[in-house]
Amino acid sequence: MRTRIVATLGPSSTDSTIMRAMAENGVRIFRLNFSHSTAEKFIPVVQMIRQIEDEMGVPLTVLGDLCGPKIRIGEVQGSPLTIEKTCLVELALTGEMPRGDACAFITVDVPEVLKGLSEGMPVTLSDGMLQFDVEEVLEPDRRFLLRAHNSGLLTSHKGIAFPGKSHPLPALTDKDRVDLHEGLEIGIDAFAISFVQSRKDIEDIKEEIARHGLWVPVVAKIERQNAVENIESILELADAVMVARGDLGLECPLSEVPVIQKKIIRACRHAQKGCIVATQMLLSMVNNPVPTRAEATDVANAVLDGADCMMLSEETAVGQHPVEATAFIRDIAKNAEAYFLERVQGPYAPRKEKNLVKYMAYSACLLAETADSSALVAHSTSGATARLLSSRRPAHPIYALTTSKPVQRYLNFFWGVRPRLADTSLESHLERAQSWVSKSPLFTSGENVIITSGQPSAGQSRIHTNTIKVFYK
Repeated sequence: MRTRIVATLGPSSTDSTIMRAMAENGVRIFRLNFSHSTAEKFIPVVQMIRQIEDEMGVPLTVLGDLCGPKIRIGEVQGSPLTIEKTCLVELALTGEMPRGDACAFITVDVPEVLKGLSEGMPVTLSDGMLQFDVEEVLEPDRRFLLRAHNSGLLTSHKGIAFPGKSHPLPALTDKDRVDLHEGLEIGIDAFAISFVQSRKDIEDIKEEIARHGLWVPVVAKIERQNAVENIESILELADAVMVARGDLGLECPLSEVPVIQKKIIRACRHAQKGCIVATQMLLSMVNNPVPTRAEATDVANAVLDGADCMMLSEETAVGQHPVEATAFIRDIAKNAEAYFLERVQGPYAPRKEKNLVKYMAYSACLLAETADSSALVAHSTSGATARLLSSRRPAHPIYALTTSKPVQRYLNFFWGVRPRLADTSLESHLERAQSWVSKSPLFTSGENVIITSGQPSAGQSRIHTNTIKVFYK
Protein backbone atom coordinates (compact mmCIF):
# COMPACT_ATOMS: atom_id res chain seq x y z
CA MET A 1 0.00 0.00 0.00
CA ARG A 2 1.31 3.41 -1.01
CA THR A 3 -1.14 5.66 0.89
CA ARG A 4 -0.07 6.33 4.47
CA ILE A 5 -2.47 5.92 7.41
CA VAL A 6 -2.49 8.28 10.40
CA ALA A 7 -4.28 6.91 13.49
CA THR A 8 -5.24 9.08 16.46
CA LEU A 9 -4.63 7.44 19.82
CA GLY A 10 -7.10 7.72 22.67
CA PRO A 11 -8.95 5.64 25.27
CA SER A 12 -9.95 3.01 22.68
CA SER A 13 -6.47 2.46 21.27
CA THR A 14 -3.81 3.30 23.88
CA ASP A 15 -2.93 -0.34 24.27
CA SER A 16 0.18 -2.00 22.83
CA THR A 17 -1.74 -4.95 21.35
CA ILE A 18 -4.21 -2.66 19.55
CA MET A 19 -1.46 -0.29 18.43
CA ARG A 20 0.60 -3.14 17.01
CA ALA A 21 -2.45 -4.49 15.15
CA MET A 22 -3.03 -1.05 13.65
CA ALA A 23 0.65 -0.85 12.61
CA GLU A 24 0.30 -4.27 10.96
CA ASN A 25 -2.67 -2.82 9.04
CA GLY A 26 -0.40 -0.11 7.62
CA VAL A 27 -0.50 2.66 10.21
CA ARG A 28 2.85 4.45 10.12
CA ILE A 29 1.92 7.68 11.93
CA PHE A 30 0.34 7.81 15.39
CA ARG A 31 -1.30 11.11 16.34
CA LEU A 32 -1.33 12.40 19.92
CA ASN A 33 -3.90 15.13 20.51
CA PHE A 34 -2.70 17.82 22.94
CA SER A 35 -6.26 19.15 23.20
CA HIS A 36 -6.99 16.29 25.59
CA SER A 37 -3.70 15.54 27.35
CA THR A 38 -0.16 16.63 28.20
CA ALA A 39 3.31 15.47 27.21
CA GLU A 40 3.85 13.85 30.60
CA LYS A 41 0.81 11.61 30.13
CA PHE A 42 2.01 10.69 26.63
CA ILE A 43 5.35 9.29 27.85
CA PRO A 44 4.18 5.65 28.17
CA VAL A 45 2.43 5.92 24.78
CA VAL A 46 5.62 7.06 23.05
CA GLN A 47 7.51 4.23 24.75
CA MET A 48 4.98 1.68 23.46
CA ILE A 49 5.30 3.06 19.92
CA ARG A 50 9.09 2.76 20.07
CA GLN A 51 8.81 -0.82 21.31
CA ILE A 52 6.44 -1.74 18.46
CA GLU A 53 8.80 0.01 16.02
CA ASP A 54 11.71 -2.14 17.21
CA GLU A 55 9.70 -5.37 17.17
CA MET A 56 8.33 -4.82 13.66
CA GLY A 57 11.49 -3.33 12.19
CA VAL A 58 9.64 -0.43 10.56
CA PRO A 59 9.88 3.29 11.38
CA LEU A 60 6.83 4.71 13.16
CA THR A 61 6.20 8.44 13.45
CA VAL A 62 4.72 10.14 16.51
CA LEU A 63 2.75 13.26 15.51
CA GLY A 64 1.87 15.76 18.24
CA ASP A 65 -1.18 17.83 17.34
CA LEU A 66 -1.13 21.21 19.12
CA CYS A 67 -4.40 22.85 20.24
CA GLY A 68 -4.05 26.34 18.76
CA PRO A 69 -6.33 29.26 19.62
CA LYS A 70 -9.68 27.48 19.82
CA ILE A 71 -12.22 30.12 20.89
CA ARG A 72 -15.03 29.04 23.20
CA ILE A 73 -17.96 30.86 24.75
CA GLY A 74 -18.29 31.15 28.52
CA GLU A 75 -20.96 29.91 30.89
CA VAL A 76 -24.49 30.17 29.45
CA GLN A 77 -27.16 30.91 32.04
CA GLY A 78 -29.86 28.23 31.94
CA SER A 79 -27.72 25.88 29.82
CA PRO A 80 -28.73 23.87 27.87
CA LEU A 81 -30.98 26.30 25.98
CA THR A 82 -33.08 25.65 22.90
CA ILE A 83 -32.46 28.33 20.27
CA GLU A 84 -35.34 28.83 17.87
CA LYS A 85 -34.89 29.96 14.29
CA THR A 86 -34.96 33.81 13.87
CA CYS A 87 -34.49 34.47 17.61
CA LEU A 88 -31.88 37.00 18.79
CA VAL A 89 -28.78 36.10 20.81
CA GLU A 90 -26.61 38.74 22.46
CA LEU A 91 -22.83 38.35 22.15
CA ALA A 92 -20.39 40.36 24.29
CA LEU A 93 -16.99 40.31 25.93
CA THR A 94 -16.57 38.44 29.20
CA GLY A 95 -17.45 40.71 32.14
CA GLU A 96 -20.28 42.49 30.33
CA MET A 97 -23.86 42.12 31.54
CA PRO A 98 -26.81 41.32 29.26
CA ARG A 99 -29.01 44.08 27.89
CA GLY A 100 -32.47 43.88 26.38
CA ASP A 101 -34.55 40.76 26.01
CA ALA A 102 -32.54 38.47 23.72
CA CYS A 103 -33.31 34.78 24.09
CA ALA A 104 -29.72 34.03 25.20
CA PHE A 105 -26.58 35.86 26.29
CA ILE A 106 -23.12 34.52 25.41
CA THR A 107 -19.61 35.85 26.05
CA VAL A 108 -16.05 35.38 24.78
CA ASP A 109 -12.88 36.31 26.63
CA VAL A 110 -10.70 37.04 23.57
CA PRO A 111 -11.29 40.67 22.52
CA GLU A 112 -9.35 40.25 19.26
CA VAL A 113 -11.97 37.96 17.69
CA LEU A 114 -14.70 40.63 18.01
CA LYS A 115 -12.66 43.44 16.48
CA GLY A 116 -14.07 44.44 13.12
CA LEU A 117 -17.17 42.27 13.45
CA SER A 118 -19.93 44.05 11.54
CA GLU A 119 -23.54 43.67 10.40
CA GLY A 120 -24.19 40.74 8.10
CA MET A 121 -21.08 38.76 9.10
CA PRO A 122 -21.66 35.05 9.86
CA VAL A 123 -21.11 33.49 13.28
CA THR A 124 -21.37 29.79 14.11
CA LEU A 125 -21.58 27.86 17.38
CA SER A 126 -21.33 24.22 18.42
CA ASP A 127 -19.21 23.10 15.45
CA GLY A 128 -21.54 24.81 13.01
CA MET A 129 -24.74 23.27 14.32
CA LEU A 130 -26.02 26.76 15.22
CA GLN A 131 -25.63 29.45 12.56
CA PHE A 132 -26.14 33.20 12.94
CA ASP A 133 -25.61 36.53 11.21
CA VAL A 134 -24.75 39.76 13.01
CA GLU A 135 -28.08 41.58 13.13
CA GLU A 136 -26.85 44.73 14.87
CA VAL A 137 -23.65 46.21 16.31
CA LEU A 138 -24.69 47.43 19.75
CA GLU A 139 -21.19 48.57 20.70
CA PRO A 140 -18.29 48.31 18.22
CA ASP A 141 -15.83 45.50 19.02
CA ARG A 142 -17.66 44.67 22.27
CA ARG A 143 -21.37 43.86 21.94
CA PHE A 144 -23.59 42.47 19.16
CA LEU A 145 -27.01 41.03 18.40
CA LEU A 146 -27.01 37.79 16.41
CA ARG A 147 -29.99 36.46 14.41
CA ALA A 148 -30.37 32.65 14.38
CA HIS A 149 -30.66 30.94 10.98
CA ASN A 150 -31.73 27.61 12.43
CA SER A 151 -32.93 25.94 15.61
CA GLY A 152 -30.68 23.95 17.92
CA LEU A 153 -29.31 23.35 21.39
CA LEU A 154 -26.92 25.86 22.99
CA THR A 155 -24.71 24.77 25.88
CA SER A 156 -21.85 26.38 27.80
CA HIS A 157 -18.21 26.42 26.60
CA LYS A 158 -18.97 25.50 22.99
CA GLY A 159 -16.66 26.57 20.19
CA ILE A 160 -17.50 29.77 18.34
CA ALA A 161 -16.28 30.64 14.85
CA PHE A 162 -16.41 33.67 12.57
CA PRO A 163 -16.22 32.21 9.02
CA GLY A 164 -14.06 34.19 6.63
CA LYS A 165 -12.98 36.73 9.26
CA SER A 166 -9.27 37.29 9.80
CA HIS A 167 -8.13 37.15 13.44
CA PRO A 168 -4.97 38.83 14.72
CA LEU A 169 -4.31 35.77 16.89
CA PRO A 170 -1.10 33.77 16.39
CA ALA A 171 -1.63 30.08 15.71
CA LEU A 172 0.91 29.18 18.41
CA THR A 173 -0.46 29.85 21.91
CA ASP A 174 1.40 29.90 25.23
CA LYS A 175 0.01 26.44 25.97
CA ASP A 176 1.26 25.22 22.58
CA ARG A 177 4.78 26.45 23.34
CA VAL A 178 4.83 24.48 26.58
CA ASP A 179 3.39 21.37 24.87
CA LEU A 180 5.87 21.73 22.01
CA HIS A 181 8.98 21.82 24.19
CA GLU A 182 7.74 19.10 26.53
CA GLY A 183 6.78 17.01 23.50
CA LEU A 184 10.25 17.39 22.03
CA GLU A 185 11.70 16.26 25.35
CA ILE A 186 9.74 12.98 25.27
CA GLY A 187 10.68 12.22 21.65
CA ILE A 188 7.73 13.32 19.52
CA ASP A 189 8.81 13.24 15.86
CA ALA A 190 6.58 15.88 14.22
CA PHE A 191 4.08 18.57 15.20
CA ALA A 192 0.84 19.75 13.64
CA ILE A 193 0.01 23.42 14.20
CA SER A 194 -3.68 24.33 14.34
CA PHE A 195 -5.54 27.31 12.84
CA VAL A 196 -2.68 28.41 10.58
CA GLN A 197 -3.46 31.64 8.72
CA SER A 198 -0.20 32.54 7.02
CA ARG A 199 3.47 31.68 6.52
CA LYS A 200 4.26 33.68 9.68
CA ASP A 201 2.61 30.99 11.82
CA ILE A 202 4.98 28.37 10.36
CA GLU A 203 7.95 30.65 10.94
CA ASP A 204 6.92 31.02 14.60
CA ILE A 205 6.81 27.30 15.35
CA LYS A 206 10.01 26.60 13.41
CA GLU A 207 11.83 29.26 15.44
CA GLU A 208 10.49 27.68 18.63
CA ILE A 209 11.72 24.23 17.55
CA ALA A 210 15.14 25.69 16.61
CA ARG A 211 15.41 27.13 20.13
CA HIS A 212 15.29 23.55 21.35
CA GLY A 213 18.27 22.72 19.14
CA LEU A 214 16.38 20.17 17.04
CA TRP A 215 14.72 19.78 13.65
CA VAL A 216 11.34 18.08 13.36
CA PRO A 217 8.80 18.45 10.54
CA VAL A 218 5.86 20.82 10.90
CA VAL A 219 2.40 19.97 9.57
CA ALA A 220 0.26 23.03 8.78
CA LYS A 221 -3.42 22.38 9.48
CA ILE A 222 -5.53 24.12 6.86
CA GLU A 223 -8.80 24.98 8.59
CA ARG A 224 -9.25 28.72 7.94
CA GLN A 225 -10.18 30.65 4.83
CA ASN A 226 -7.00 32.73 5.18
CA ALA A 227 -4.88 29.57 5.02
CA VAL A 228 -6.63 28.46 1.83
CA GLU A 229 -5.88 31.82 0.25
CA ASN A 230 -2.24 31.69 1.46
CA ILE A 231 -1.60 28.02 0.64
CA GLU A 232 1.31 28.66 -1.75
CA SER A 233 3.34 30.71 0.75
CA ILE A 234 2.49 28.27 3.56
CA LEU A 235 3.76 25.38 1.44
CA GLU A 236 7.08 27.14 0.94
CA LEU A 237 7.89 26.60 4.62
CA ALA A 238 5.63 23.83 5.98
CA ASP A 239 6.91 20.24 5.72
CA ALA A 240 3.43 18.79 5.24
CA VAL A 241 -0.18 19.97 5.22
CA MET A 242 -3.39 18.64 6.75
CA VAL A 243 -6.75 19.32 5.11
CA ALA A 244 -8.61 19.59 8.43
CA ARG A 245 -12.15 19.41 7.09
CA GLY A 246 -13.87 19.87 10.47
CA ASP A 247 -13.06 23.51 11.15
CA LEU A 248 -12.49 24.17 7.44
CA GLY A 249 -16.16 23.32 6.91
CA LEU A 250 -17.07 26.02 9.44
CA GLU A 251 -14.79 28.69 8.01
CA CYS A 252 -15.68 28.07 4.35
CA PRO A 253 -19.05 27.21 2.77
CA LEU A 254 -19.44 23.45 3.20
CA SER A 255 -20.34 23.10 -0.47
CA GLU A 256 -16.87 24.42 -1.40
CA VAL A 257 -14.84 22.10 0.85
CA PRO A 258 -14.58 19.17 -1.65
CA VAL A 259 -13.06 21.41 -4.32
CA ILE A 260 -10.80 23.14 -1.77
CA GLN A 261 -9.55 19.68 -0.72
CA LYS A 262 -8.68 18.79 -4.32
CA LYS A 263 -6.86 22.09 -4.89
CA ILE A 264 -4.79 21.72 -1.70
CA ILE A 265 -3.83 18.13 -2.55
CA ARG A 266 -2.69 19.22 -6.01
CA ALA A 267 -0.73 22.18 -4.60
CA CYS A 268 1.02 19.86 -2.11
CA ARG A 269 2.10 17.42 -4.82
CA HIS A 270 3.50 20.22 -6.96
CA ALA A 271 5.42 21.51 -3.92
CA GLN A 272 6.60 17.98 -2.98
CA LYS A 273 5.02 18.32 0.45
CA GLY A 274 2.97 15.60 2.14
CA CYS A 275 -0.81 16.04 2.30
CA ILE A 276 -3.04 14.51 4.98
CA VAL A 277 -6.83 14.41 4.50
CA ALA A 278 -8.60 14.37 7.86
CA THR A 279 -11.98 14.46 9.64
CA GLN A 280 -14.90 12.03 9.42
CA MET A 281 -13.19 9.65 7.00
CA LEU A 282 -14.97 6.61 8.51
CA LEU A 283 -16.95 8.36 11.26
CA SER A 284 -19.76 5.79 11.42
CA MET A 285 -17.18 3.22 12.56
CA VAL A 286 -17.05 4.95 15.94
CA ASN A 287 -20.09 2.75 16.66
CA ASN A 288 -20.45 0.42 13.66
CA PRO A 289 -18.17 -2.45 12.54
CA VAL A 290 -18.31 -1.36 8.89
CA PRO A 291 -18.28 2.09 7.23
CA THR A 292 -21.03 3.55 5.08
CA ARG A 293 -20.82 3.40 1.29
CA ALA A 294 -20.42 7.18 1.22
CA GLU A 295 -17.45 7.03 3.61
CA ALA A 296 -15.73 4.32 1.57
CA THR A 297 -16.20 6.47 -1.53
CA ASP A 298 -14.87 9.55 0.28
CA VAL A 299 -11.65 7.74 1.24
CA ALA A 300 -11.23 6.35 -2.29
CA ASN A 301 -11.76 9.78 -3.85
CA ALA A 302 -9.10 11.32 -1.61
CA VAL A 303 -6.67 8.62 -2.78
CA LEU A 304 -7.65 9.25 -6.41
CA ASP A 305 -7.09 12.98 -5.89
CA GLY A 306 -3.49 12.15 -4.91
CA ALA A 307 -3.46 12.56 -1.11
CA ASP A 308 -0.43 11.11 0.68
CA CYS A 309 -2.13 10.24 3.98
CA MET A 310 -5.59 9.44 5.36
CA MET A 311 -6.20 10.30 9.00
CA LEU A 312 -8.55 8.60 11.42
CA SER A 313 -9.63 10.64 14.46
CA GLU A 314 -12.59 9.55 16.61
CA GLU A 315 -12.64 6.24 14.74
CA THR A 316 -9.45 5.06 16.47
CA ALA A 317 -9.33 7.38 19.49
CA VAL A 318 -12.74 6.66 21.02
CA GLY A 319 -14.39 4.29 18.55
CA GLN A 320 -15.45 0.73 19.26
CA HIS A 321 -13.56 -0.72 16.28
CA PRO A 322 -10.13 0.96 15.98
CA VAL A 323 -8.29 -1.97 14.40
CA GLU A 324 -11.12 -2.70 11.96
CA ALA A 325 -11.19 0.98 10.92
CA THR A 326 -7.51 0.86 9.95
CA ALA A 327 -8.09 -2.39 8.03
CA PHE A 328 -10.97 -0.86 6.07
CA ILE A 329 -9.07 2.30 5.17
CA ARG A 330 -6.12 0.12 4.08
CA ASP A 331 -8.28 -2.03 1.80
CA ILE A 332 -10.14 0.94 0.32
CA ALA A 333 -6.82 2.67 -0.41
CA LYS A 334 -5.34 -0.42 -2.06
CA ASN A 335 -8.25 -0.70 -4.46
CA ALA A 336 -8.24 3.01 -5.23
CA GLU A 337 -4.47 3.01 -5.85
CA ALA A 338 -4.77 0.25 -8.45
CA TYR A 339 -7.31 2.31 -10.40
CA PHE A 340 -5.31 5.50 -9.89
CA LEU A 341 -2.19 3.94 -11.46
CA GLU A 342 -4.24 2.49 -14.30
CA ARG A 343 -5.75 5.91 -14.99
CA VAL A 344 -2.57 8.04 -14.89
CA GLN A 345 -0.61 5.56 -17.07
CA GLY A 346 2.88 6.57 -16.09
CA PRO A 347 4.62 9.05 -13.79
CA TYR A 348 3.57 12.68 -13.78
CA ALA A 349 5.80 14.86 -15.96
CA PRO A 350 7.17 18.00 -14.29
CA ARG A 351 6.02 21.45 -15.29
CA LYS A 352 8.12 23.19 -17.93
CA GLU A 353 10.88 24.60 -15.75
CA LYS A 354 14.64 24.42 -15.32
CA ASN A 355 14.72 22.10 -12.33
CA LEU A 356 17.41 19.47 -12.73
CA VAL A 357 16.62 17.31 -9.69
CA LYS A 358 12.90 17.21 -10.50
CA TYR A 359 13.63 16.03 -14.04
CA MET A 360 16.12 13.47 -12.75
CA ALA A 361 13.44 12.06 -10.45
CA TYR A 362 11.03 11.91 -13.39
CA SER A 363 13.69 10.24 -15.55
CA ALA A 364 14.32 7.64 -12.85
CA CYS A 365 10.60 6.80 -12.79
CA LEU A 366 10.54 6.45 -16.59
CA LEU A 367 13.62 4.20 -16.49
CA ALA A 368 11.97 1.99 -13.86
CA GLU A 369 9.05 1.46 -16.22
CA THR A 370 11.24 0.80 -19.26
CA ALA A 371 13.58 -1.59 -17.45
CA ASP A 372 10.75 -3.46 -15.65
CA SER A 373 12.52 -2.61 -12.40
CA SER A 374 11.45 -3.98 -9.05
CA ALA A 375 11.77 -0.65 -7.24
CA LEU A 376 13.26 2.81 -7.06
CA VAL A 377 16.00 3.20 -4.46
CA ALA A 378 17.02 6.72 -3.41
CA HIS A 379 19.86 7.71 -1.14
CA SER A 380 18.24 10.82 0.32
CA THR A 381 20.11 12.54 3.14
CA SER A 382 17.45 15.22 3.71
CA GLY A 383 14.54 13.30 2.18
CA ALA A 384 14.25 15.71 -0.76
CA THR A 385 14.99 13.12 -3.49
CA ALA A 386 12.44 10.70 -2.02
CA ARG A 387 9.85 13.49 -1.93
CA LEU A 388 10.54 14.32 -5.58
CA LEU A 389 10.16 10.68 -6.60
CA SER A 390 6.93 10.39 -4.62
CA SER A 391 5.48 13.50 -6.29
CA ARG A 392 5.79 11.78 -9.69
CA ARG A 393 3.49 9.02 -8.34
CA PRO A 394 5.38 6.06 -9.88
CA ALA A 395 3.92 2.55 -9.88
CA HIS A 396 7.13 1.24 -8.29
CA PRO A 397 7.81 1.25 -4.55
CA ILE A 398 10.30 3.90 -3.42
CA TYR A 399 12.92 2.80 -0.90
CA ALA A 400 14.51 5.88 0.66
CA LEU A 401 17.88 5.39 2.38
CA THR A 402 18.87 8.10 4.83
CA THR A 403 21.38 8.42 7.65
CA SER A 404 18.97 10.40 9.85
CA LYS A 405 16.28 8.86 12.05
CA PRO A 406 14.26 12.14 12.10
CA VAL A 407 14.29 12.19 8.28
CA GLN A 408 13.39 8.50 8.17
CA ARG A 409 10.30 9.14 10.30
CA TYR A 410 9.47 12.30 8.32
CA LEU A 411 9.33 10.28 5.10
CA ASN A 412 6.35 8.32 6.48
CA PHE A 413 4.24 11.30 5.35
CA PHE A 414 4.86 10.58 1.65
CA TRP A 415 2.99 8.41 -0.84
CA GLY A 416 4.79 5.21 -1.77
CA VAL A 417 7.95 5.91 0.26
CA ARG A 418 9.43 3.16 2.44
CA PRO A 419 12.19 4.76 4.52
CA ARG A 420 15.25 2.80 5.62
CA LEU A 421 18.46 3.72 7.46
CA ALA A 422 21.61 3.73 5.32
CA ASP A 423 24.87 1.95 6.18
CA THR A 424 27.22 4.76 7.19
CA SER A 425 30.28 2.47 7.16
CA LEU A 426 30.40 3.09 3.40
CA GLU A 427 31.43 6.56 2.22
CA SER A 428 29.79 6.59 -1.21
CA HIS A 429 26.04 7.17 -1.35
CA LEU A 430 25.81 4.98 -4.44
CA GLU A 431 27.71 2.17 -2.74
CA ARG A 432 25.37 2.40 0.25
CA ALA A 433 22.38 1.94 -2.02
CA GLN A 434 23.96 -0.94 -3.96
CA SER A 435 25.01 -2.67 -0.75
CA TRP A 436 21.51 -2.35 0.69
CA VAL A 437 19.91 -3.87 -2.44
CA SER A 438 22.48 -6.68 -2.52
CA LYS A 439 21.78 -7.64 1.10
CA SER A 440 18.01 -7.11 1.05
CA PRO A 441 15.73 -10.17 0.86
CA LEU A 442 13.20 -7.98 -0.96
CA PHE A 443 15.03 -8.55 -4.26
CA THR A 444 16.12 -11.75 -5.99
CA SER A 445 19.20 -12.36 -8.12
CA GLY A 446 18.80 -10.94 -11.63
CA GLU A 447 16.25 -8.30 -10.64
CA ASN A 448 17.12 -4.68 -11.26
CA VAL A 449 16.36 -1.47 -9.40
CA ILE A 450 16.82 2.16 -10.35
CA ILE A 451 19.15 3.92 -7.91
CA THR A 452 19.33 7.69 -7.50
CA SER A 453 22.03 9.29 -5.38
CA GLY A 454 23.74 12.62 -4.84
CA GLN A 455 27.40 12.02 -4.13
CA PRO A 456 28.99 15.50 -3.81
CA SER A 457 31.73 16.50 -6.25
CA ALA A 458 34.27 19.32 -6.31
CA GLY A 459 32.30 21.45 -8.74
CA GLN A 460 28.94 20.96 -7.01
CA SER A 461 28.05 23.74 -4.58
CA ARG A 462 25.41 21.75 -2.72
CA ILE A 463 24.42 18.10 -2.45
CA HIS A 464 21.59 17.03 -4.76
CA THR A 465 20.79 14.08 -6.98
CA ASN A 466 23.39 13.78 -9.73
CA THR A 467 23.43 10.03 -10.46
CA ILE A 468 20.90 7.54 -11.84
CA LYS A 469 21.95 3.91 -12.18
CA VAL A 470 20.25 0.69 -13.33
CA PHE A 471 21.59 -1.82 -10.81
CA TYR A 472 21.19 -5.58 -11.19
CA LYS A 473 21.38 -7.70 -8.06
